[in-house]
Amino acid sequence: MSVEVRKLVTSSLKERVSAEEWDARVNLAACYRLAAHFRMTDLIYTHISARVPGPEHHFLINAFGLLWDEISASTLVKVTLDGDVVDDPTGNGINRAGYVIHSAVHRARSDVQCVMHTHTAAGIAVSAQADGLLPLSQHAMRFTNSIGYHDYEGLALELAEQARLVSDLGEHKAMILRNHGLLTCGASIAEAFDLMYYLERACQAQVTAMNGDAKLRMPPREIAEKTALQFKNLPYKARQTEWKALTRMLDKTDSSYKN
Repeated sequence: MSVEVRKLVTSSLKERVSAEEWDARVNLAACYRLAAHFRMTDLIYTHISARVPGPEHHFLINAFGLLWDEISASTLVKVTLDGDVVDDPTGNGINRAGYVIHSAVHRARSDVQCVMHTHTAAGIAVSAQADGLLPLSQHAMRFTNSIGYHDYEGLALELAEQARLVSDLGEHKAMILRNHGLLTCGASIAEAFDLMYYLERACQAQVTAMNGDAKLRMPPREIAEKTALQFKNLPYKARQTEWKALTRMLDKTDSSYKN
């Protein structure tokens, strides 16, 4: 984290929040740093949010104006589902579009702890293709029958869009926002990141495969459905094996996300 950002945070929040909230803050900050590492950022735009444990229905989101590799546990902003700021250590406030999208999902889906939204080149490219995500790769087949689509309505600034957004997401944990980008959510921060990482890889593979005149080989539908079921039944996913490896990587390179 830069010296400038450190100055914005007068003191760590660790001593004045619950242990459960602090853990959520650390993991969410790690998620931002990992997204930056894997080049899933769009300058200071797009967002990742996490529900704060407890009965208040608050959630954490990035302070507006910070790059994702600057975000730490203490710079995250705590807000209500109605958009009221509960705690803003930097004083930067939050981005309106981030609030509209993320509060809609958190309000509608009690099973969701984390919501992740990106504007990557590959994700936007696939969101602009009429057929959406195709089962061209193993990564893409993971999302067979379990991805939603939401039509573009302009910048996500209007609360009226929220109902349509959550309706299009349904019970899925992944969605393509047409002409816009990608969205994933999960019962944990680790799950939301895992889904976004592989959805992004699926989009990258699709754009690459379609960038030329080569004839594409589409697997049978039953194979795509079988693959999706196999992914859902992987036992190590519940143990967050990948997430633990990724946070070890962060700790070896820059552990300031925990500040």
